Amino acid sequence: MSLEFAYYPGCAGKQVQQEGDWSARAVCQELDIKLHEMPRSTCCGAVSLRETKPAFSLAVAARILSEAEALGCDLMTICNTCLQTLTHANHRFKTEPEILDQINAVLKEAGTRPYEASIKVHHLLWVVTDMVDPDVLKQKVTRPLKGLSVAPFYGCHNLRPEIIFDSKAGEKADHLDRLIAILGGRPVNYDGQDRCCGFHVMLSDAEEMRRMVGINCRNAKEAGAQVMISPCTLCDMSLNVYQSAAEKVIGEPINLPELNFAQLLGLTLGLNSEQLGIQRLHVGPQEVIKQMDI
Repeated sequence: MSLEFAYYPGCAGKQVQQEGDWSARAVCQELDIKLHEMPRSTCCGAVSLRETKPAFSLAVAARILSEAEALGCDLMTICNTCLQTLTHANHRFKTEPEILDQINAVLKEAGTRPYEASIKVHHLLWVVTDMVDPDVLKQKVTRPLKGLSVAPFYGCHNLRPEIIFDSKAGEKADHLDRLIAILGGRPVNYDGQDRCCGFHVMLSDAEEMRRMVGINCRNAKEAGAQVMISPCTLCDMSLNVYQSAAEKVIGEPINLPELNFAQLLGLTLGLNSEQLGIQRLHVGPQEVIKQMDI
């Protein structure tokens, strides 16, 4: 019996980081994870909306969660910020019934289905590592990493605040490390793997954002990483697209290939590079793939 989820890729996955969406869909098909589309879903509003208009943010989240609930499935996303935003709202709806009643009154007035707070919010990474049988996953790996040194970049919005996440997530999460090992790689420990990628200060402090990207990537490479992976489309954007700009800010070259974890997973499952959007990456792993025969 396959796993089934209402699939919420988020804005970045639908637009500038489409390779995150492509690879997620390809990997799910390979692993017999059924995805149900959410055609009426909107942007989650991210952290900025939660800070500026908290009630509006909760209403937006409730509407998205209600659409998934109507499909009879838990919701799954590929963006850390979407994960945190929707999980934070869902936590409040489950622990503060009076808030849910107030928000549902708004949804009813807008002609939208009320949310019953009956579902959970998951990340694709958690689904792959916690719900797919690791032995089944190993059997499907046709092109193992052969000891490739991989830096796991967790980011921050899938770890904190810990109280809103299930026990297997939070500050001590090890999902990327476990996945790298299953795929035959060597997880690289380094300072910065659980820090912010810088995306959320991109507009308010561009130089600081680039410095954060540069330091995180440099630390990973100095620790021996040959590639870096992230579970988040926004982190991918920061660490990959802005890496060359970050080099100018910190005053030294980095050139560390960075890709979404689903892209690396897809490569080990034998999926086509174009199908996974590898060609779209600014700092791509093509040379590493060639050397390792991945």
